[in-house]
Order: sequence, then C-alpha cells, then structure tokens
Amino acid sequence: MEEDIDQIIVPPAKLRARVRQLGRQIMRDYAGRDLHLITILRGGLFFLTDLARAMPRPLSLDCLGISSYAGQMQGTVRLTKDLDDNIQGRNILIVEDIIDTGLTLAYIRRNLLVREPASLRICTLLDRPYRRIVDIAVDYVGFEIPDAFVVGYGLDWRGQYRNLPYIATLKPELYR
Repeated sequence: MEEDIDQIIVPPAKLRARVRQLGRQIMRDYAGRDLHLITILRGGLFFLTDLARAMPRPLSLDCLGISSYAGQMQGTVRLTKDLDDNIQGRNILIVEDIIDTGLTLAYIRRNLLVREPASLRICTLLDRPYRRIVDIAVDYVGFEIPDAFVVGYGLDWRGQYRNLPYIATLKPELYR
C-alpha cells in the first residue's frame, strides 16, 4: 500500500494529537450533559472510535448507513442503515470523516432533527469549506485540507486504504 501513496497530508502523530484536542474540547462543551455520538458508515468509524477514546466519560455511540449517487442523480442521498437508538431529547454529535459539498450532511442533519434531539452539533475530521454547495455550520473541525483526493484513517478508494494510520493522497495514475 505504501507504494501507492503520493503524499502524506496529515501524519499519524498530528492526527492523534488533534483527535485528543477535539475530545478535550467536546468534553468541556458537554460537561454535565449526556452525549450520543453518531457516525456514518464506513468512513467515520476510525475517527469515531479514537474520538470516543479521547473522552473518558460516559457516552453512547450509533451508526447510520448512507448511500449517495453521482452522475445523473448527483445529490441523491438515501438511508441504508438507520440508527439503533432513539435520539429524542438527547444531545447528538454527528462525527464525520470528511465534509465536501455538504449535501450528504445536510440530508443527515434534516433526518436527525425531525427526531427531536435536545441538541445537534457536527464534528468533522477533515473539512473543505470551499467546496460547499449547501451551507452547513460545523462546530468542530480537525483539519482543513486542500482539494485533493485523500485516503487513510477511514477514507477509502474502491474499499481500500481505510486502514492507513494517516491521511494521504494516492498517486494519480491509480485513480485516473
């Protein structure tokens, strides 16, 4: 896998340090309140796991499955796996791997708000605000990254490279 990497954008030590910082900040913001983390399968699993470990306090976790279509149906998003838990009256933090256009996250946000949570905030590891189509407020951001196709730490290309311990770009000849 290493031979497929063009450039490491966020090295492992920097990832770990930033996830710990985000965990501390979220713990301060939710002091004395319950917290329920929700991520989107499969990309958000690595970040969700490490972020939860960075918050030594009681909390609960859940996952959504989302499918979005490109091409003719661009912007079409559908739910493929619903939450296991009722979120009514709970403090929800959506934990995302990456936010680009905001289309998928806007769909998720609308879907969760109709379930009447006490609060709903968003945390993303990687952000590209300059690519937004939908204006979405993000409460916690790990890193703002350049407009490049990235893999690692949950992000994939054709189902692979999720297990890399860093965020990197692939050599362009692999995905062209």
